[in-house]
Amino acid sequence: MEPIVWEWVNVLVRWLHVITAIAWIGSSFYFIHLDLSLRRRDGLPPGVAGEAWQVHGGGFYNMMKYTVAPPELPEKLTWFKWEAYATWLSGFALLSVLYYHGAALYMIDPAVLDIPWWGGVLLSLGALGLGWHVYDRLCKSPLGKDDVKLAAAGFVFLVLVAWGLSHVFSGRAAMLHVGALIGTMMSANVFRIIIPNQTKAVAAMKAGQVPDPALGKQAKQRSLHNNYLTLPVVFLMISNHYPLAFGTRYSWVIVAVVLVVGAVIRHFFNSRHAGKPTPWWTWAVAAAGVAVIVGLSAAGTRTESAAAPARVELAQVEFAQVEEVVLSRCSMCHAAQPVWEGIGVAPRGVMLDSAEAIGRHAPQIRVWAALSDAMPPGNVTGITPEERRLLAAWTDQLPR
Repeated sequence: MEPIVWEWVNVLVRWLHVITAIAWIGSSFYFIHLDLSLRRRDGLPPGVAGEAWQVHGGGFYNMMKYTVAPPELPEKLTWFKWEAYATWLSGFALLSVLYYHGAALYMIDPAVLDIPWWGGVLLSLGALGLGWHVYDRLCKSPLGKDDVKLAAAGFVFLVLVAWGLSHVFSGRAAMLHVGALIGTMMSANVFRIIIPNQTKAVAAMKAGQVPDPALGKQAKQRSLHNNYLTLPVVFLMISNHYPLAFGTRYSWVIVAVVLVVGAVIRHFFNSRHAGKPTPWWTWAVAAAGVAVIVGLSAAGTRTESAAAPARVELAQVEFAQVEEVVLSRCSMCHAAQPVWEGIGVAPRGVMLDSAEAIGRHAPQIRVWAALSDAMPPGNVTGITPEERRLLAAWTDQLPR
């Protein structure tokens, strides 16, 4: 029963994570849109920076934003914070259930760095904690006074992290950990900066004092970072389902391109909401970025000798050779009765324990085990570059 229980724990925690992420992203996008769409007009109350009229669900809403704070606080004040906290907590729970509990299978790749499972967990925790600290120091450094320079420094930092993690973890875990770090930065922005600054502003008002405008400026900067990082972090979190994203040689470069693509798409919508000229050029940049990602994903696995397997010239491959590789490297998990410890059912329902099943799943074998090193996870069965090349040549020979 244990594998079945863990599978359901995985599903339920993932479900919770998706729900909380939707709530957080939804409120974040809404307030960015609201903030950018505010307009000034004559007759607004003192201290109001602008207002926006909105219609939804058959009702009309008149939204106003005070530059610092209203003259007096209402009895009921809604705080938007638990969406962020719950997203991070559920995400860390999912990281623990899937990657920490299954570190030997999903996180550690001996061909990249041969370390015990507990070493991988410690490196993971260290990357998340240290990563937040470096980012926070950058924001509080002189660079933090210039949003453009800070953004450039943050971009370089995240790309270096992606490159470093690609030399520590499996491709799947490396890319997901970049997403986990960005999620940690975003959640910590709310927990350590945005909410505490708002709390100080409220306390100052209750004491009859004028809140420090610098608190709001700092919180707004971090909120803007969260806004521009949202689309990249969503891509990185779902990337573990797509081997050509995480299981190829230049996966860390793909992370860099995704950061740019996500940022320019957000810039397009932010500019539109603010009433500025529409930056249509952003879609050209995004399309070019996607084309670059597709090209990078075709560069082959991270194993040098398996480079560009689709272009390797081999003699006609006999199916018996392919069957031997698949049965010896894949079928211990992908079978009606998996024999790998901790695997209760064949992953994704894919069974590769017969000639007919191997032929039927040739496209998946090509993507997951020939063009990328996604399978076997962590290369736990020791598939060789030559065997990956053999699988690639076989799938090349099949009719399209």
